[in-house]
Amino acid sequence: MNTANSKRYLLAILTVTLAFNFVDRFALGLLLQNIKVDLALSDTQLGVLTGIAFALFYSVMGIPIARWADRGNRITIMSVTIALWSGALALCGLVSNFLQLLAVRVGVAVGEAGCIPPAHSLIADHFSRDERPKATASFMLGAPASVVIGYFLAGWLNEFYGWRATFLILGLPGLLLAALVRFTLREPRLRVPAASASGIGAPARREVSVASVAAPQPSIKNVFVFLWSNRTFRHLLISFSIMYFFGFGIQQWKPAFFVRSHGMTTGELGTWLALIHGLGGILGTYCGGEWAQRYAANNERLQLRFTSIAYSSFAVISGLVFLSPNRYMAFGFLALAAVGGAVAVGPLFATIQTLVPQHMRAMSIAVVYLFANLIGMGLGPLSAGALSDVLRPWAADESLRYALLILCPGYLWAGWHLWQASRSVTRDLKAAEPSPPIAIGDEDVVLDAPRNA
Repeated sequence: MNTANSKRYLLAILTVTLAFNFVDRFALGLLLQNIKVDLALSDTQLGVLTGIAFALFYSVMGIPIARWADRGNRITIMSVTIALWSGALALCGLVSNFLQLLAVRVGVAVGEAGCIPPAHSLIADHFSRDERPKATASFMLGAPASVVIGYFLAGWLNEFYGWRATFLILGLPGLLLAALVRFTLREPRLRVPAASASGIGAPARREVSVASVAAPQPSIKNVFVFLWSNRTFRHLLISFSIMYFFGFGIQQWKPAFFVRSHGMTTGELGTWLALIHGLGGILGTYCGGEWAQRYAANNERLQLRFTSIAYSSFAVISGLVFLSPNRYMAFGFLALAAVGGAVAVGPLFATIQTLVPQHMRAMSIAVVYLFANLIGMGLGPLSAGALSDVLRPWAADESLRYALLILCPGYLWAGWHLWQASRSVTRDLKAAEPSPPIAIGDEDVVLDAPRNA
């Protein structure tokens, strides 16, 4: 397999892995109403189940896994964690009460924490700076692809077989994916440099990374201090945390809103959401990556300003979803929001990977997900559920509509931080540029640590 084909194959497998990684979140959101009735749960309990209980373990476990990924075998890490979350997802269909479901969701969270940081690190190792926005966007296509599986398939499986069988059917195929990752992908760190052909006994000239062979791995504290001292990364971290709080708060409860306020069944609703979020997300993610590579290559400042405007518009369009008098108008605004929200994905993650040293790439993503998920995934759904319960005496069955509407303006706050990041990104990227190779004896050594590190 030549280099171009191997890069395409790696990207394809990582994209499929991300689709499996995200699928349970969309499926769970669609099945919340059925689980609520079957297990006699409140909206606040459902908020705990979809929020802090999952996010706490997903976020915290991401740090040691990412630290391992920055030096260890990322392929082994991903194959083991895929098997863990897939098995735990299947077990969700066997629970009989809230505490059992909560415990199994923790297992899913720990497993899923081992996907995204190693995957981003692998992409950054295989693709150059100008290729990364498009490559990252291609990888992130797994998220909208998971919508099709999570909404469409889960919706109709639930209609015919119930929510328990749905979890079993969605979880078991991941075990095959774990084997595919383990036996068909290769960790580039394990490659042995070829001997020089210049003559027997002649010393080979090769490039070695100071970060990989000379510099000790920085402590977790030093990584946090380094990342927080970077003004651009700091604004991106805050922006992601805000996005996730309002985004997950709305996304996890959106299916329940359509069931309650528009009287839809899970099969019909799953089809609509799969088309809207699946196709819209794929279109937005692809176009965002393509635009960044074609018209803003190596111009992260322009990329961040574009995403800032997109997220600010997202606030208004999302609010119109919950103000619409009928489902069809709501779905129309939802389609616009799906496309607009997805265009930012590739440029944002690619900027982070270019902004930090090679030996901190997985950790940088894990840090983003630590705060974004603890604040966003952890508290967003819980806040929406609790707010819905508070509004119930006043709004009755429409309490969820108004709870979600209240959350929509938060995207403006996230957009402001993206704009602030655009003001410092050029300076911070220059400071992070690696020094040129220097000759030491018979070897070229690449100093890939940033100049200001």
